[in-house]
This record gives sequence, structure tokens and C-alpha cells, in this order.
Amino acid sequence: MNLTVRKIPGQGTGFEVEGASFPTNRGRLCRKGNTAAEPLKNRGDRITAPLIRSRNAAGQRTRAFEETTWSQALDHIARRVRQIQQERGPDAVGVFGSGGLTNEKTYAIGKFARVGLGTSQIDYNGRFCMSSASKASTLAFGLDRGMPFPLTDLDDACTILLLGSNVADTMPPFVQHLEGAREKGGLIVVDPRRSNTAELTADGAGLHVAPAPGGDLVLLLAVANVVLEEGFADQDYLAQRVTGVDEFRRSISHWWPERAQAATGVGADQIRSVARKLGHAAHTARHGGDPVYILTGRGVEQHRDGTDTARAAISLALLLGLPGTSTEGRPRGGYGTLTGQGNGQGGREMGQKSDQLPGMRLVAKPEDRAHMAQVWGVEESSIPGPGKPATQLLHTMGTVDEQGVPKGVSALFVHGSNIAISAPDAGRVIENLRALDLLVVADFFLSETAEEADVVLPVLQWAEEDGTMTNLEGRVLRRRKAVEPPSGVDAGPEAEFGADAEDTGPRSELWIWSELARRLGSPANFPVEPREVFEELREATRGAAADYSGLDWDLIDAGHAPYWPVPSSTLSVEESLTGEPVVGTSRMFQERFAHADGKAKLSAIRPRRQAAPQAGELTFTTGRVMEHYQSGTQTRRVQALQDTHPEVMLQVHPATAAQHGLEEGGYAVVENAQGAMVGLVELDDGIRADTIFAPFHYPGSGTANLLTRGLTDPHSSMPEFKNTPAVIRPALQNEVPGVEARVEQAPERRQKEGAQA
Repeated sequence: MNLTVRKIPGQGTGFEVEGASFPTNRGRLCRKGNTAAEPLKNRGDRITAPLIRSRNAAGQRTRAFEETTWSQALDHIARRVRQIQQERGPDAVGVFGSGGLTNEKTYAIGKFARVGLGTSQIDYNGRFCMSSASKASTLAFGLDRGMPFPLTDLDDACTILLLGSNVADTMPPFVQHLEGAREKGGLIVVDPRRSNTAELTADGAGLHVAPAPGGDLVLLLAVANVVLEEGFADQDYLAQRVTGVDEFRRSISHWWPERAQAATGVGADQIRSVARKLGHAAHTARHGGDPVYILTGRGVEQHRDGTDTARAAISLALLLGLPGTSTEGRPRGGYGTLTGQGNGQGGREMGQKSDQLPGMRLVAKPEDRAHMAQVWGVEESSIPGPGKPATQLLHTMGTVDEQGVPKGVSALFVHGSNIAISAPDAGRVIENLRALDLLVVADFFLSETAEEADVVLPVLQWAEEDGTMTNLEGRVLRRRKAVEPPSGVDAGPEAEFGADAEDTGPRSELWIWSELARRLGSPANFPVEPREVFEELREATRGAAADYSGLDWDLIDAGHAPYWPVPSSTLSVEESLTGEPVVGTSRMFQERFAHADGKAKLSAIRPRRQAAPQAGELTFTTGRVMEHYQSGTQTRRVQALQDTHPEVMLQVHPATAAQHGLEEGGYAVVENAQGAMVGLVELDDGIRADTIFAPFHYPGSGTANLLTRGLTDPHSSMPEFKNTPAVIRPALQNEVPGVEARVEQAPERRQKEGAQA
């Protein structure tokens, strides 16, 4: 950022502020970004001291939290962890992380779990976000970088197929990169709702395709079938750079458009139109024309076949000869997946996934374990194996089998997640949280998950800490401390126990994990200074798929945002299309893919049979609104955002409303075997008549995930958030709590609802 002092005629001296040039968002922010500083202000509900509460004679948590000191809180946690692990083994304790943590924290939380606690039971909320696309990219390309090209490459596109992402609401600054394709009539949006993103095609130049929820996979296979049958596939590219083409061709040969029409609700003519539009555009790109891109988001990935759907999108891109290609130095296109969380890319690279070690190394791979043992200074045999993925971890915690043997963890650390709202089958999760012998939650506010805890640890917010993040392009960005945390507490590495042992202000998780590891007798060293952790993670990722070893903190600190991989031996500065210097690998796969043979892999994709809906059932699907983010813990505390969307709405088609006796502005109940939620009816003729949409940002009876199930994708363990059978009816008078009670739900009501769910 440049700050210039200058004279303003008639007004004296003023300041002119010019933002730093950055091509990804070009200085633009959405409403959430513009108000992100609000939760940093001195709020009465910010947690500024560790909170602890005792249990009664029956082992139940009492309602009242009491403030305590850091030394007392951490001593208590360490004592309980030792007791639980001595009784039930190391895996009796679990850890749940977040895609909102910095790279340094992501690295440290995985290390804390595996060599601080000695447990295999760690996963994070990215399992609910990026896991299907991540798995699909790894299977097809050999590694997972969401956008294997700079976002600005989209600006020149003639055609973009965007599946399952309402970017106009969820990441508005991204929309500027769609404008080029939109102006050329080449924006194709696949969404069961006529979302604000789908509205970008309303001028008739683009296409809005509205399959039934869960129909995306068959839609893509039918489009791929047309591409093959009508000669649009790039046969030279397939022969030279792709394996498994015949196997894939055979598996989709029966998905002609007329058959797909019955399975997707999309007309055969529109399916052919999409295929031909992509095919002609890709042919033009091969001869120097504008590029073609296929992008996916959570809408097509949060299904039991989400990995196969993302694989189908990648397969279509490969058939068209797009990934890793250029004509006379100009990109021809590619495939990318959109990342939702602030560190969604870095969060899945550094070791907090149940089956991964830093750099996307694998826990089950001996050579990867040996490398990490050397970095951590421990025996390879002491590093535990793979753990349970998120849904299984949360749905078994605190439970026992018929013989009283625990089926899951008995203690859980939660960092940066509000699983009481965000996890599938949330009623079951809340019940399991209450059954744990120890629940430790680190947060800035008393979230719905924190309210269930034994111990709550106050931590730093985004502008109160240093570190790095990795964006959806694989660019490593610097996060800088801008403000002091509450009470003026110095939360840096010098804040060790001693003179300030009784401090009660927020602390960094790096410091918390270091102190707990020390108390638990871990043989590994846990640095607390972000730069020191960064240096360690560089070594941890050396030679891995996500190789950060060639990165330099000072380079990033100076304003560069390198693209990984950056091996130490190949650190390079290339020139972008705009003439700006680019550090690292901005465009992946230009010469070879990441598999051992250098080729991308196609394989058979066979959709599972969809269960027919029961009489009266509709499809319930969830998503975001512009004003709120994730579980809403922060955005519901921003008045300007909360005033716009104070409560959950249920979006239904007018014909559906008439059929079920619903009225605009009235309240309705959506229910199924998992639970029930209450929301305000919003009529919209842009949604399918067989579908109900609700945002997932709200607590209590407005929690959308009270309905979602624990069914998961067999490849990625992604829950099926987007395709839940449910029924809808008008709410009874006693089922409509006040707006304030629904938004800031009391613990007593949540306990009652959790018991009923």
C-alpha cells in the first residue's frame, strides 16, 4: 500500500492512499470483506480469558463458565488428556482443524496431533469443502492445486463452464474474471437455482442449465459423450498426454442426451448445445483463439458422488485438450476448482487431513513418514497411521458399542470450526459433543460449539497475527499483524510462562500447542514464532507435491506472492502475460502431469443409482448467502450484515408453496429422519419445483444441517450436503421462535433441540 501526503486545495494537508496492485481481486472486496474489521473491535462478547467449567456428580457439564488463567487452563487440559489416554490409548483424543488457519498453524496442528498427542485422529472442516475436488485432481493430474493457472487467465476466455458455484454471492470479486466470457456469450452456468450467478446469462448470450440436485454427474457424462461422438475431442492431445481414454469412452457410451434427460431434468437439446458450444470453442482455441475453462464448486462436489462429478468435469476438459496447453505461448484453457475458505488451499496441504502429512505427503507411505520423522526429530514408528475422516470422527466421538467400548474419541480439540452448525446431522454432533469426557474449543467468540465445551481458549483473530496463507491459485500470501488483541496482551513468542503466567488475554494457537506439547512430554520442538514454523514447513515439504522448500519469507514479506511448487533448486521469476514478474510455477502441467509417466489419467465413471423420492418428498439443498460466511459466528455479529439477513430463509418455488400451503413471509418446517428446522418462506420462480434451498449460517432451530445426513463420498469422505430428502409444511404457532432467539440461540434451547434431534 502506498501512502502519499499532499496538499488539498482549500482543505490543507491530506492523505492519498493507493492500494497495492494484486491481480486476483484487483482491490475489490465483497460486503463481508468490507466489514471484516467489525469483529475486531472491542466487543463485549469477545473471549479474553480462558474459560473452564466443572461437572456435577453425574459427570454432566454445569452451565456456568468461570474465567481462569492460562497456566490453570493448560494444566487442567494436560492432566485430563493424560488420564484419558492412559485409560483408552492415544487415539482416545482427537483434533479438528480449519481451512481458516494460517499455513503455519495448519502445519503445527498436524504436528501437535501426531507427535504432541500421539493420535491419528485429526481432520478438519475442509473435508466438508474441498475434499472431492482435491481427490479428483489428484487422481487425474497427480496433485491438487485448485487453480493450476493464474485467475487472470480467465479474463481472456471465450467460454467458461461454471458448475455448482454461485460466485456472484459467495465471492463477488471473482465475477470480474467472468466478464470477458460473458460479453462473448460464452458463460455457461450449471445450477438448480436461478442464482445471481445464473442471472449473468439472462441476456440470452450465455446459458443457464438447471439439473435436478445430484444430476450434475450424468449431465457431464452426456456432454462428454457428445464431444466424443461428434468429433470435438482433441485426439492428438489424448494420444500424447492422457491414458485411459478407451476405458472412459466405454463407461459413458450409453449416456446419450435423451437418456441423460430423464436422469437430470435437462433437455437433450440443451445438453447437445452445451457440448457443441464447448467443442467449437476448444477447436478455435487450438488454433490460436481465446481459451476455454471448466470450473467446479461445492454445488457439484458436496454429494456422495462428488469426486466422480469433479472427475467428470476434469475428463471433459481433457477430452477437449485444455489442461496444460498453449498455442504460441497463449493458454488454451484448463480445469480449476474454486476455494471457499480463506486458506482453503493451504489448509489442505500442510498436514491436518486425516490421511496426509505436510506437502500432501501420505501418512500411509513409508518414505513420507520417514521424511517427517527426520524433520520432527522423532522415530518413524511413533508417527501414527491414518485416522478417521471428519464425518466419521464426529459421528463416533463420545459413543460406545453394546459392550460399552468406545467407538470413537473421548476427547476433542476444536480449532477454527463451529461443528455444532457446520457438520452434517448436526443434532447428532451436538449430542456427541455433550457425551465427550473432554471438549476443548479455541475461538474468539462463544460459538455454538464453544458453548458445549469444558474449556474454551481465547485466540487471535486474523489481523492480530502474522503468518502466510495460500490462495485458490496456489499463491503464498503474507498475513500481517495490524492490531493488538484485547487487553493489550503481547501474544508474541516472548509471552512465555513466568512473569505473565496469569495473563488472561488471547494467545496464538502456536503458543498454545507448544505449551501443551511441553506439558505432555512431547519429544518434538514446537516453535511459536510464525517465521520459525514457516522455515520448518519448508523443510517438511521438500520434494513433496506441494513443495514450499524454495520459498523465502523475506521475498513474501516484500510483497511477492509465489505460486507453488517452488523447489529450492528451481526457484524462478517468470514474466506474466501482463509483464509483471511471477515467482514460482504459475501454470501447471505445461510439459507433463504429476503422475510418474507424466500423463493425465482418465478412467471409467459409473454413476450410482439414485433412490427415487418418496411420496411428498422434495430435495433439500444448502448453500451461502452474500452477507454471511460459514457458520455465521463472525458475520452474525456484524450489524450491517445481520440486518440484511437476520434469519434463515427457505427458498421454494411458488407452485411448491401453493401445493404445500406455504405463504411468502410465513414460517415453514422442513423435516426428515435426521431432524427439523424452521425458516422464513421466500418464493422464487428461479428454483426447481422439486427443490428447497436454505443457507447454512444459522444456529438453533434455523440450523440447516439438522437435516443433512452422514452419507459420504467413498473416495473423499465428503458429506452429501446438497441432496437431502425432506418434506415441508407450514410451521405451527408454537414452532416459530422470535427472530432474536433464533439468531442468538440460548444454550437451554439448543440442549433441548439437540436431545430431540
